[in-house]
Amino acid sequence: MSMNYSIILGNLGNTFDRFLSSGYKEELDKDTMLKQASQINRVKGIELVGTWDIDETNVREMKQKLDNHELNCVSIIPDLFSRKKWGRGSFSAADREIRRAAVAEVNICTDMAVEMNCDLLNIWPGQDGYDYALCADYMEERQWFAEGIRESAIYAAKKGVRFALEYKLKEPRTHSYLARAADTIVLLRELNMENVGACIDTGHAFAAYENVADSIASFKMAGDKLFHMHYNDNYSAWDDDMIVGSLRLTEFFEILYWLKKINYTGWHSMDQYPYREDGYGAIKSSVLYLQKLESILESVGMAEAEKLIKKRDPIATSEFIRNNLIHSP
Repeated sequence: MSMNYSIILGNLGNTFDRFLSSGYKEELDKDTMLKQASQINRVKGIELVGTWDIDETNVREMKQKLDNHELNCVSIIPDLFSRKKWGRGSFSAADREIRRAAVAEVNICTDMAVEMNCDLLNIWPGQDGYDYALCADYMEERQWFAEGIRESAIYAAKKGVRFALEYKLKEPRTHSYLARAADTIVLLRELNMENVGACIDTGHAFAAYENVADSIASFKMAGDKLFHMHYNDNYSAWDDDMIVGSLRLTEFFEILYWLKKINYTGWHSMDQYPYREDGYGAIKSSVLYLQKLESILESVGMAEAEKLIKKRDPIATSEFIRNNLIHSP
């Protein structure tokens, strides 16, 4: 079965950091970005960020825009990270009113997802964590976090909406409560809810020194809990959000192998921050890179890849890489 490709819409637009808050490029309107997305081979899905791309006032308008370009809304990402009120946390905030606001925000996104014929919220709780020692009650705040996710997920389950929890080691906090695949699995087992699973962002996993293929297998063993995938590349020290395949070849091939092995049927979504690069060109490059690896895997065959793995022989693996992943004219 062919992979389903999607893009986080804002990745095609202006991008900024703390050193250049105005952004490195010119702003693009939503129609231009959607048109660009629709022109990338086999991209049929779009992820929308709450308050950035979609809110209660423009749901029908955004639905029509996506329909005009024959694109599906594959997830909505609640904005629990970019507004001042979330600065000390959302679900784990010490202020009860903020925790209540986080639940309300996610419930609104659930309702919008239903209107968009979308069955997934991708939740990145970027502000839920801490910065200093002796400044957080880890057990209490993790419990608040779990309670907020549970309450929101109960509401979502009634409407046929699933949650994919996206983990990240750090940034914007120095420590995140949802930091690694293992943390996420612990939470998923505590919640024990059919509609709550995980999103692996490859860059977040690389920065946490994870082998993404191993993480994929772990979520499978934890009850088939991998609901969504985000793709980008980095040097492992930071969430650089670079073009897929800029640095890694073998690892991305192994990622696709394991996704196919566990029968992953979700979306393969590009999540980059091309600061200085042309956004359309950078995202397209990532999609084409994955499609190339997809075709190589198809050509090699799962049986041959499985046979190689069963050898457990790095020399045989090196030969396989030379013969199959590195093309010589």
